Amino acid sequence: MKTDTDSTIENFKKYVIPNYIRNPVVLTRGKGVYLWDSDGRRYLDLFSGWAVSNLGHCHPRVVSAIGRQVKLLIHAPNVFYTEAQGALAKLISNNSFGGQCFFCNSGTEANEAAIKLTRIHHSPQERYKIITMHNSFHGRTMASLSATAQPKYHKGFSPMLEGFTFVPFNDLDAVRKAVDDKTCAVMLEPIQGEGGINIASQEYLKGLRSLCDELRLLLILDEVQCGMGRTGKYFAYQHYGITPDIMTLAKSLGNGTAIGAMVARVDLAGSLVPGSHASTFGGNPLACAASIAVFETIEREGLLDNASEMGRYSMERLNALAEGFPNVIKEVRGVGLMIGIELKKEGASLVKKCMDKGLLLNCTHENVIRFMPPLNVKKKHIDAGIDILGGVLEEYN
Repeated sequence: MKTDTDSTIENFKKYVIPNYIRNPVVLTRGKGVYLWDSDGRRYLDLFSGWAVSNLGHCHPRVVSAIGRQVKLLIHAPNVFYTEAQGALAKLISNNSFGGQCFFCNSGTEANEAAIKLTRIHHSPQERYKIITMHNSFHGRTMASLSATAQPKYHKGFSPMLEGFTFVPFNDLDAVRKAVDDKTCAVMLEPIQGEGGINIASQEYLKGLRSLCDELRLLLILDEVQCGMGRTGKYFAYQHYGITPDIMTLAKSLGNGTAIGAMVARVDLAGSLVPGSHASTFGGNPLACAASIAVFETIEREGLLDNASEMGRYSMERLNALAEGFPNVIKEVRGVGLMIGIELKKEGASLVKKCMDKGLLLNCTHENVIRFMPPLNVKKKHIDAGIDILGGVLEEYN
C-alpha cells in the first residue's frame, strides 16, 4: 500500500529536477529544536538547515509576526516605501557598522550585489578584480560562483566570470602579492562554512583591514552563514575589532523566510544609482517582518549570551568526545555555535547513521561535521545530541 511518504517522493522523482541528493524522509512540521517526518518520527536538529533556523523551527514570535503581516501586505514593489523594510534596515545598521542596506532573497544574491557595487564604485578607475580565498563559498549564481574558490563547484559551468583571484586563507602575504593595479577588493568569510569551519585568525583579519586601507581596496565580508548571532555576537567581524566596507547576510536573517541583505558604508552605497541593480521580491514586507522578529527575539531572550555559553559547553563536550575517539576525530574548532568536527575519515556515513538515530548534523568538505544548533538551544539538547553522536562513533571507530 502506497503511503503519503511514497507519494511525495514519487512526485519529486517525476516532477522535480534531481539536483539535490535527498534523504528518503518527508519533513512535515517543526517546533523548536525538533523536526518530524510524515511517518511521525522526531529528529533533534543540531544543524539548523545550514544555520537558517537560528531560533529553531516555527518560533512563536516569528510565526506571530508573519501572521500579522500576511493580513496587511505581503508584497509591494520597491518604487514605494514600506514600514517593515525601513525598520529592518535600521536594525541591521544600528547593530553593525552604520551602513545602508540593499535587500534581496538569498546569500548568493547578496554577494552578487556586493560584487556589482564594488565594480560600479571603481568603474571610473577601471578596477574590477576581487581577491577571494581557497575553500571559500559565496553562492551558486555566476558571479558568486566565480568568486567561490572551490573548483568542484565550477565543474560544467566554465568559463567562469573573469576578475577573481584565489589565494590561501589566513595568508596575508599571499593577498598582498596578488594585488595589482586592477584589484578593487578582498572578499572572504570570517569563518568559512562550506569550506570546513575554518576560522580567520585575529592577525589575519586585522591585517587585511590595514592592507585594504593602505592599498585603497574594499573589504567585503560574507557573513551569510556566520552572521546573526551564530558566533555569540551579531556578526563574526565584531570578534576582531575591525569593520568591513561591505557585509552580506542571508540564511538566519529571516529564520526560514527567504531574505538576503547587503550592507555597505554610506559613501559606497550611493554608487548603486537607480537602475543599476534591483530585486523584485527583495525587502518584501513579509520577509522583513519575520526578520524584525528575529532581532527582537535575540534581544529579548538574551540569545547572544546563550550562543556563547552553549558554544563553550558544546566545545567542552565535543573535545572530551574527541579524546575518547582519537582514531576518528582529528580536531574540534569553532566560535560560538558554529562548530566543526574534523574527522580522519569521510563523514557522510556518520551523518547518515546519526540521522537514523534521530539526530540531524551535516558533513561538509568530505570530513568535517558541522554542529550548528539554534541559538536558543539548551544543555539537555546538546547532551542528547552528543550522546547519540558518541554512540555512532562507537560503531564508527
